[in-house]
Amino acid sequence: MNRQLRCTVIVPTYNRVNLLRHTLDSLVGQDLPREDFEVIVADDGSSDGTRALVDSYQDRLTLRYRFQQDKGFRVAAARNMGLRDARAAVSVFVDSGVLLGSGALAAHCAAHEASAGPVAVIGYVWGFADDAQAAAESIDPGDPDGTIRRLAREGRFPDVREWYYDRYGEQLWKLAAPWLVYWTCNASANTAQARAVGLFDEAFQSWGGEDVDLAYRLHRGGATFLLSRDAAGIHHPHPKEDIRSAKANHHYFAAKYDTPITRLRPDHDIFLIEEEIRTRGLLPDHLEPALERKF
Repeated sequence: MNRQLRCTVIVPTYNRVNLLRHTLDSLVGQDLPREDFEVIVADDGSSDGTRALVDSYQDRLTLRYRFQQDKGFRVAAARNMGLRDARAAVSVFVDSGVLLGSGALAAHCAAHEASAGPVAVIGYVWGFADDAQAAAESIDPGDPDGTIRRLAREGRFPDVREWYYDRYGEQLWKLAAPWLVYWTCNASANTAQARAVGLFDEAFQSWGGEDVDLAYRLHRGGATFLLSRDAAGIHHPHPKEDIRSAKANHHYFAAKYDTPITRLRPDHDIFLIEEEIRTRGLLPDHLEPALERKF
């Protein structure tokens, strides 16, 4: 009898062969046995040798490669290739260029397996920094665990959401809008629920917002949001996308659902929306009806 997979790791990529190598190396180094997880690299049309790199890991990972033609920024569609093909009950979303600590996948799986219902797990991500060079110099791609321990000891480059956790607490299931900080650089979801709520919205065809949009639907569908500091990773610096495109996506998100809470997204700091919801008395339990559960 084949061993049942505990999670599917979905890694979208586009012409980031060197960053993808770091991510795959970190997956090879997981405490979770190779037989317990699979990796799907979802290629958004790369032309830099990504396929050859992925093939070189076939003897070290249970690995599949999916490709779509380069028709612009289509990361939502790329992730959907992985979600549709996922064979495990848990899908872990990891960006190319994120190096997972050795215990990250085990921590994601444990959080899901300890819950009676669907959960959405937010991993911890070190290394976000305005000074990309300083952050890069602090990261040893060959030793994610050592890098995480050093950054924690020195108090350098913590997850940018640390301020949010300090302000509102880490019991995310008590918050009105925990979906705002569900970022697919390192996060996981119940595979069946992610499919049932409609996968990633492929109308997002520029950078920013498609992960929060999925998270919003997971939340309305009954998912419990959890922070797992043990599901830790490192964001390796890379050239930034044009973040101006995110503004249009925020307006699209607000209009798509058109609720008192979603209408706050375009014009408010993402970390202050929770406070705005409380100040205005916007209670999502009656303003935003739950989605029908189909999983």
